[in-house]
Amino acid sequence: MTPLLQVSGISKYYDTRLGCRDVSFDLYPGEVLGIVGESGSGKSTLLNCLAGHQEPDTGKVVFDTRADGPKDTVTMSEPERRMLSRTDWAFVHQNPRDGLRMGVSAGGNVGERLMAVGARHYGNIRAAAIDWLDKVEISQDRTDDRPSQFSGGMQQRLQIARNLVTGPRLIFMDEPTGGLDVSVQARLLDLLRGLVRELGLSAIVVTHDLAVVRLLADRLMVMKDGQVIEKGLTDQVLDDPQHAYTQLLVSSVLQV
Repeated sequence: MTPLLQVSGISKYYDTRLGCRDVSFDLYPGEVLGIVGESGSGKSTLLNCLAGHQEPDTGKVVFDTRADGPKDTVTMSEPERRMLSRTDWAFVHQNPRDGLRMGVSAGGNVGERLMAVGARHYGNIRAAAIDWLDKVEISQDRTDDRPSQFSGGMQQRLQIARNLVTGPRLIFMDEPTGGLDVSVQARLLDLLRGLVRELGLSAIVVTHDLAVVRLLADRLMVMKDGQVIEKGLTDQVLDDPQHAYTQLLVSSVLQV
C-alpha cells in the first residue's frame, strides 16, 4: 500500500532556536497518528510544517494526490497547496474561532468551503450544510445562528463540519479538545472517533493529553526538544514506555 503521506527529514529553526529536527515518518490511508509532548517540544511547529502553514528549512512532505500521485507539498505552488487545503486536507484549530468566520452563520460557514471548491447551487449547498451540522450534533434550527451564539464545544463541532464537508482524506488537528470542559471533551472525542472511522480518514493529532491519543490514535510519536524520542503503536508506547521522558509523561498522568 502506498503511504498517503511520506515525511522525510523535516527540520525548522527560528533563527538559532530549534523548532523541530529531522522528523521522518509514513502515514497510511485510514491511519491516525498522535504526536505528544510538553509545550515547547516542537509538536505544533512540526504540524504547521506538515500542513503548509510554515515552510520547513529542510525535508519533504510527499502527499499522494488524487490526480497526480505523490507530490512534495513543500515545493508545490501556493495555488496548488491552497486547493489541497480546501479539498483533500483539513485543519482543526485548538481555538475554533481561528477556523471559523465568526460573522457568518453556521450553515454559511459549512457552505463556504463547498463554494470554495466550485459548488454553486444554493439549495444543494444548504442541504449539505444542514446534513453536516446534523452529523456533528448541531440541530437544524441553529443553521442560521452565528458561531458567536454557540458554546465552545459547539464552535469546535462546527469547525469540524466546515472542514469535513468537502470529503478530505487527511485532517490535521492541533489540540482539538484544548480549553474545553472534561464532559465536553469526552463528547467531542466520541464524535471525532466515530467520524474518523466512518469516513476512513487519516489524521495527525497534536496534543499534550495522553487520554486523547489513547482514544483516537493508532500510532504515537513522542517529542522532546524538537526531536522524536519514541514512537510505536499507541497502546504499546503508553503501556510500556521505553524512554525516560515518556515514562515521566505517562507516570505524571497516572498520578493525577
